[in-house]
Amino acid sequence: MCKRVGNSILLLLLLSLDSRDCVASPNNEGKILLNSVQAWAVKLGTELYHFGEFITRKKEVQESFKSAQIESRDGEKLVQSMSDDIRAMMELKISAVKRIVEAAENMAFDKQNEPVPEDFQFYNSKEMEEPYDELTITTTPETDFALENWIARPPTKNAYLYQNPHFSNIPVNINFSSVHVPTNVYAWAPEVIKGIHWSEGLDTHFINNYQSDPTLSWQYFGSSTGFMRHYPAMKWRADPVDIYDCRTRAWYMEAAASPKDVVILVDRSGSMTGQRRDIAKHVVTNILDTLGNNDFVNVMTFADTVEEIVPCFEDSLVQATLGNLRELKLGLDNFETMEIANFSAALTRAFELLEMYRNNSGGANCNQAIMLVTDGVPYNYKEIFEKYNWKYDTPVRVFTYLIGREVKVADVREVKWMACANRGYYVHLSTLAEVRERVLEHVNVLARPLVLQREKHPVVWTPVYANVTDPKVADYLWEQRERAEQKERFMSQRRDKALFNSEKEQERRWRITQMKQGQYSEIGNSQYQLMTSVSMPVYDLRHNESVEENGQKEMRIARLLGVAGTDVPLSEIQALMTPYKIGVNGYAFIVTNNGYILIHPDLRPVFQQILKPSYNSVDMIEVELFDDDRGPRNFSKELTALRKEIIDQKTGNKIMNVKYHLDEMKRVSRAKKHYFWTGISDSPFTLVVAIPENYGRHRITPPPTDDIHRLSLTSKNISARQYLSDKWSVHPDWLYCRHYERTFSTPEEELLYFLERVAKPGWRWPAKPRPPEHHKNKPGHDRHNNGTPENKERNKVSNSTPRNEYYCDHGLMQALVYDARNTAWFNKSISDSASEEKAPLTKVIGLLPRAEFIQRFGYIVAFLSTHSGLTRWQMHPPKEHDNEKPEFGKQWPKSIDEVWYRRAVEQHYVDPLSYVYSVELNTEKFPLNVSSAVVTAAHAVFHGDSHRKTPAAVVGFQFKHERLSEWFENITSSCEHNRECVTCLSDAWDCYLVDNNGWVIVSEDSNQTGQFFGKIRPDIMATLIEDDVYKPVHLVDYQAVCFREKKTSNPANVLLTPLENLRLAMAWFLTTTVWFYNSIASGLAQASSYSFEDEFLTTTVPPLLDEEGDDDSEYSYMSKPTTKNAERDFEKLVLINRTRPTPCDREMYLYQLNYNSLNDKLNKPMMNCSRPFYVQLVNYTNMLMVVVNGLCPREEVPISVDPTEVQYNESLPCLKHIHPLYRKQPTSCIRNHTEESNIDMCGRGSLPHKNLWTSLSVLVILRYFYI
Repeated sequence: MCKRVGNSILLLLLLSLDSRDCVASPNNEGKILLNSVQAWAVKLGTELYHFGEFITRKKEVQESFKSAQIESRDGEKLVQSMSDDIRAMMELKISAVKRIVEAAENMAFDKQNEPVPEDFQFYNSKEMEEPYDELTITTTPETDFALENWIARPPTKNAYLYQNPHFSNIPVNINFSSVHVPTNVYAWAPEVIKGIHWSEGLDTHFINNYQSDPTLSWQYFGSSTGFMRHYPAMKWRADPVDIYDCRTRAWYMEAAASPKDVVILVDRSGSMTGQRRDIAKHVVTNILDTLGNNDFVNVMTFADTVEEIVPCFEDSLVQATLGNLRELKLGLDNFETMEIANFSAALTRAFELLEMYRNNSGGANCNQAIMLVTDGVPYNYKEIFEKYNWKYDTPVRVFTYLIGREVKVADVREVKWMACANRGYYVHLSTLAEVRERVLEHVNVLARPLVLQREKHPVVWTPVYANVTDPKVADYLWEQRERAEQKERFMSQRRDKALFNSEKEQERRWRITQMKQGQYSEIGNSQYQLMTSVSMPVYDLRHNESVEENGQKEMRIARLLGVAGTDVPLSEIQALMTPYKIGVNGYAFIVTNNGYILIHPDLRPVFQQILKPSYNSVDMIEVELFDDDRGPRNFSKELTALRKEIIDQKTGNKIMNVKYHLDEMKRVSRAKKHYFWTGISDSPFTLVVAIPENYGRHRITPPPTDDIHRLSLTSKNISARQYLSDKWSVHPDWLYCRHYERTFSTPEEELLYFLERVAKPGWRWPAKPRPPEHHKNKPGHDRHNNGTPENKERNKVSNSTPRNEYYCDHGLMQALVYDARNTAWFNKSISDSASEEKAPLTKVIGLLPRAEFIQRFGYIVAFLSTHSGLTRWQMHPPKEHDNEKPEFGKQWPKSIDEVWYRRAVEQHYVDPLSYVYSVELNTEKFPLNVSSAVVTAAHAVFHGDSHRKTPAAVVGFQFKHERLSEWFENITSSCEHNRECVTCLSDAWDCYLVDNNGWVIVSEDSNQTGQFFGKIRPDIMATLIEDDVYKPVHLVDYQAVCFREKKTSNPANVLLTPLENLRLAMAWFLTTTVWFYNSIASGLAQASSYSFEDEFLTTTVPPLLDEEGDDDSEYSYMSKPTTKNAERDFEKLVLINRTRPTPCDREMYLYQLNYNSLNDKLNKPMMNCSRPFYVQLVNYTNMLMVVVNGLCPREEVPISVDPTEVQYNESLPCLKHIHPLYRKQPTSCIRNHTEESNIDMCGRGSLPHKNLWTSLSVLVILRYFYI
């Protein structure tokens, strides 16, 4: 009986592919019947199902896992185990940094007073040779003193660099370190070169650290004088100039001083005009650049009244996130100077605000400071300090910045007294060039209590950041793109004005603009390596220092030498999260004490290869989208309570309903997930694991008898690599085994190497690396009291940790080999496998002649992907030399993380027999080439017993889309029992296959393939939504970027007449003379504050038009006055709208098939044109067959899945500030020390005039970057 059924199905399948009912009439104007549509859906689904069973050999795959065991997945044990592993890794990094700190402090104590030899040379990172370069190339030339101060210096050392895979294939030399010196710092200044000289001894410790822990990334010591010694040595790259300064990086700032509340008071009285105003703005932006996520700040301007620079930040301090700092910097453009300064009101307002936060334990709850920026004060306001500061034992430090070249002696005296009397620091600034260096003095003052106590070296972990990239560069890169676009538009209009002005061309350009502003396909993220860093402060252990002040004088000092640290790439932490133990559609993530994401699979920090403005302050509840149907930013109490428990590093678990997106926010799914969390001890991080509630409860494991090493020995040393012969891949991001001394071209090559080693006698699974005992419970640095021989002996490297040359995850390797051994048969061709089968369908189809099979089905790729990350694939019939595109496993190697794998497992709980069909999506941003499109069908294979089951693998097949279209057309053009009937061949009827998220799989118009059905037939989609066939799911993207239009002057008047152009050119020439000394550096300040002046259009339009040197070309709008209409056309068609990338929220509605009572919803009759369609579920698939009467008028109801900006009543930073979320304050706070009163150093004046030209030369270099 079974043979008869199989043969009949086979005949149906074969006949349907090339036959149609001869009496089906394509022009019949009758009506398609519901039972015809039902029959088509059943027939198509059944044939696809049996074909899938044959091509994937699903039953054999199920048999392959019958010996596997099912074990419960204990979320609490899992999250605790991961936390312990991550903590052990962190201890290794901390131990390495401690050794650097100890060595640096000892070396500085012994050697920093030694004279630097005149012939001293060092490795300058900017002047290192590239591989294969014959000459040394300097990225940014070292700045020189004025000629009268010129001193001949020896050349820098040089060495050969080699690409190293461990350091992202950057050319490095691991035999020594090199030194980066910021552009605004002179390398041969006495204090700088001294530090470079004595710190050379750190190389030994860098190298030994790397040898004892080969997982170490970059190690470095950042000096308070500005230079950074980093290991290994590398050539510093900067395009177009180098703006990196280690002292403004999070790892330095947060380690150098405890968290702080800062109020910046900026004098906006009438005297603060011109250059003084520019210097003041530059001071503020540089102060803001020294703040991090644990600091709080506000900026106020004052004249007769005191006003916040951002009105919504009134009477409060805001967290110093990138988004808030950006808002403050932009606000600096808006204040105007006028009237007389009321210092009493400003100081009182600042002290009262800080007192309120101090009493409520709000803000940073540690250091507090007032930064006063002014050009002079009438007197010292002693009574205010007595009232608000001195009677509380001076909790608030006061830093004063006196602006202006010509200042009164009384002003200097009073302003300096205000700082010195309040544990602060005084700085006199007369030029823009000296601002950066002088502003950084306040960091050293805030570090004094840390240095004086000497016992503790707080360990600081930074939030996520992108290697050496400065966040401020994002706006510059965007502006450069817009300038290039504007130039291209001018040139295009010049070449062919008629074509450029045509409606078709303008439509094309509009589409390109829309595509550029998309943000979900973030190609190019790989250029940014995301990481965190661990750092510790390095103290000058001397108590006193000799200074020249009326002769030699011993002065009490508390000097911060700098900060030592090492980078930890997030990929290294992710590898320890053992995703194979979490399983499909589960994941782990890490949250900081501020509630921000450190690691998360949905953290999207990049758009169009540019860092997003607020990429490192994405909150946990902005990525974990809970399914509570609330509006944007209307977070439930249950959710905020969960967030608080996680931030507080408690241990717990909770089940929540969530929604999540797939396919670049084009698909949506909903599920219950079980959250488990625990704190990572001695860090600000909490680890969270999210596991699907149903299939996530259990996991598949190999039987204990299947140990890899034991099996290899019992099989006479036969390696397990025999099971991996051809067409296979492993998950590229998972840590199977890693060799620290050898490099491999692919993960597969590395895996095969270790499988060979496992098979050999004497193999031992390596233990996980642990931190050396040398630094556990070690006393502090109180032993450094003098330079005794005993102390010098401690400079020697202590390294007792044995080096492991490799590391392997025993459990993952065991699972992989089990899967490989039990699925090795998949390498046999489908025909060979079918010939051994007894099932008639499998046997007959498998034995079809090659040519006939290709004619009917084309080339089919069958694939198998397992829970251990192994993916296999076979093409049927075999096809040699297929170089058209990468093989299946090379395109989709990520196994359980691939979309088709995740969707197939979800679909199992809808219909355990069904396959999930999908095509690549066809959007405006990424149009689909339908002629080369493929259809992917995936089916989840579960393994289990009577009461529990878990996904073991996903099988599937992939074939050309045109074959499925033919299959669909053949079936929907035939009649079952009627001699004559209307089919989808009729011009009056349109037939579609639509997937469970509303995307078209097949349409009679092939160009509609991969498009959203709501775009093609919004009226039908609207009815399906109304009937609850598709359920809309509201999603909000809290990581979106919007493009705010920058206000620009109308450039049309520039183009009126040649005389007008001449006048503007003269004005430009005259103003540039002054601007060279003022506005260049001001441009740097504005770049730091994300505000770029839009002078491009007014000053560069004529050069752009003449760039090609076409002297014969003359244009009416350039040579004679133009009409107003012509001006408007030019402005509309040629000039682009200048924008600024800005963080925003975007919302969208995505759709999901609602399977509840689905048959009742689908089996509805057609009601003329009020319901002009049938819809049926295609058996064993995730597809609906939709048959539409094309003669009925369409009601165009717009339905879109495109995101739109959420409109709030205030800006996003203001909204977040008005509705603050809970955060946990850092545990370390060192803000006072009794001996600090003995330190007299509390201020200095302006830079000596002889060095002014040095700084101006720096600004000449920076001019190219910032204007």
